[in-house]
Amino acid sequence: MTPAIRVLIADDHATYLRALEVMLNGDSSIDVVGSAHDGNEAVHLALELQPDVILMDVHMPSTNGIEATRQLVEAAPHIAIVVLTMFDDDDVVANALRAGAHGFVLKGARQHDIRRAIHAAHAGDSIISGGIARRLATLVADPAAPATGSAPAPRPFPTLTDRELDVLRELARGASNATIARTLFLSEKTVRNYVSMVLVKIGVASRTAAALAARDAGL
Repeated sequence: MTPAIRVLIADDHATYLRALEVMLNGDSSIDVVGSAHDGNEAVHLALELQPDVILMDVHMPSTNGIEATRQLVEAAPHIAIVVLTMFDDDDVVANALRAGAHGFVLKGARQHDIRRAIHAAHAGDSIISGGIARRLATLVADPAAPATGSAPAPRPFPTLTDRELDVLRELARGASNATIARTLFLSEKTVRNYVSMVLVKIGVASRTAAALAARDAGL
């Protein structure tokens, strides 16, 4: 029997948090292992409980969801994070993706869509709701990147972190997730998460397209 996906929920609205807990606990494939009411608590509980997926609200007291996501991606990149927000806001989406979120779901999404986002994130895929995928190239563009005719960027794909760039280089070589994991001393699940984010950030739909883009960029 496949183990249930262990989920941590972080949201400062107690009623919505409780509703999510009840809804998700009604799905035998998901196990809600904890809940947090602010970003600091989310980081603490995530490191303690080691969930598979976190549903992370954006607007929370103390540390907000974007900063909490950034801290957890650095400290525990094997944990997939799906960002929840009330608003289909370009700045929120861009900042969440740059922080390393693996998905973006509006709070008004149907229960099926929230469950699907959890399963996708756990599988190492990204899921973006609200038609945001069509705007990803603009959303994740580096605001510091030079305009046409200016000096060239210091490196290709400036929105990628150093580790994501390492993963992209391996994709360009045609390496499998298992090979990337051995080369970079990571778990295969962590590699899946990194591959997912690389595809989102550079705006391609497949590993092959990512490899071609990397080769075109001279990696």
